[in-house]
Amino acid sequence: MNNVTPIKGDGPSHVAIIMDGNGRWATQRGRPRLFGHQAGAKRVRQVVSKCPELGVKYLTIFAFSTENWKRTQSEVAGLMALFRRYITREANFLHQLGTRVRFIGEREKLDEKLQKLMNYLEELTAENDETHLTIALNYGARDEVTRATQRLAVEVAEKRLRPEQVNTEVLASFLDTCMLPDPDLVIRTSGEARISNFLLWQSAYAEYEFIDTLWPDFSPDVFADVVARFSGRDRRFGAVKA
Repeated sequence: MNNVTPIKGDGPSHVAIIMDGNGRWATQRGRPRLFGHQAGAKRVRQVVSKCPELGVKYLTIFAFSTENWKRTQSEVAGLMALFRRYITREANFLHQLGTRVRFIGEREKLDEKLQKLMNYLEELTAENDETHLTIALNYGARDEVTRATQRLAVEVAEKRLRPEQVNTEVLASFLDTCMLPDPDLVIRTSGEARISNFLLWQSAYAEYEFIDTLWPDFSPDVFADVVARFSGRDRRFGAVKA
């Protein structure tokens, strides 16, 4: 568990989304897969804009996984170009919206221009607090925990930490998401019912929604419906209500 206190209320404070179905959406229309990814990128703007109305303070989206490098070279290159264009095009809009943007994942494998744009967007929006948008880019939960454990092992080896001091809170402080509360709700679009190596540690007690809607069709109204269903969930976190 992280040390950030979530916002109280019936709705989810932190929503995480696995944005799936872009390729299938494009194929259904006889278009190349990148056409679907472009449509999906436009949908992000609408979902982020809806967050304040729904009381969602934190939104985390899965943009590119450590496993996505296995896709064709042309699709990966197209996605990297799309990420660069997205940051360039959306930076001022997100800033004016009061959105703080962060990126999680292993950055070193990404090209230098994209890394610079990521750093620029984080710095531009660092003082914003309306909505906290976290973009998982070259992210995988197992990779995240591995990197966190390596950093933790260095702290122990150099005697800045004793082994008996290592607990769940200490390990969580080494994760990419150490500045965020754990997600309350995880949504996966496109009808797939798996979590695909996304926020495994952080989502231990999250509620899940697997919906058939393909990501480019995930409208603000669909988002609102899923968030509304969350309030009917009985969250006990392993306890039994008296």
